[in-house]
Amino acid sequence: MGRFDRGMGLARSLAIYHAIPLRQRRLRRLYGHFVREGDLVFDIGAHAGNRVRAFKALGCGVIAVEPQADFARMLRVLFGRSRQVVVVEAAVADRVGRRTMSVSDRTPTVTTLAPDWRDTRARDPGFNGVHWNRQIDVETTTVDHLIERFGIPAFIKIDVEGSEPDVLAGLGQIVPALSFEYLPRALHEVQVCISRLLALGPYQFNWSVGESDYLASACWLDASDVLAALQAPAAQRRSGDVYARLAGAV
Repeated sequence: MGRFDRGMGLARSLAIYHAIPLRQRRLRRLYGHFVREGDLVFDIGAHAGNRVRAFKALGCGVIAVEPQADFARMLRVLFGRSRQVVVVEAAVADRVGRRTMSVSDRTPTVTTLAPDWRDTRARDPGFNGVHWNRQIDVETTTVDHLIERFGIPAFIKIDVEGSEPDVLAGLGQIVPALSFEYLPRALHEVQVCISRLLALGPYQFNWSVGESDYLASACWLDASDVLAALQAPAAQRRSGDVYARLAGAV
């Protein structure tokens, strides 16, 4: 694999995340539950920037955090002229420093800092054809350091391929709302993330399936109920995102 594979991976990501009709409208409707004009948002694992685009359209200031140099450059090309968006080229982990990242050039959406997650996914039928073909060293920061630098966000979007528990381990204060990715065969990581959030504050939960971009439950749930929901057949068919907000939020 080489430059051709990387180029194909980048083009595929652009097509998937920016060319789907009505996707941006659905994203704006979803995130409108959590943010309003003038709010600050952290997009951790910003990738090709489709969520950045949605938050920006809602009038938010966006800190787009992305460790892959190609995607960080893409974000600067897409949003470099906007005063609403700041691109931070780094990974987010439980501590500041440097980490080794496993890269899949053909499928860069599954590039990861988590070797155990990578090795488990390599045996997962849903990841057939995915190969982590090289490793790179990247700078790491923490959510708390981002807060110290930019302020407390109204919402944090986390999509970091198995490193979600590490990201939340680097968060030491409550934030109003956030989301993190789940995989049907990796619900242990969801339990770890939920436990971490409940140690910080009285959060309640919801979820979305796949790229549906809507909340699956009409009401917000406690930890045991959302974990049970994620084990149900509808949620087990595809990956998705868990949403958390402080109890009592409107």
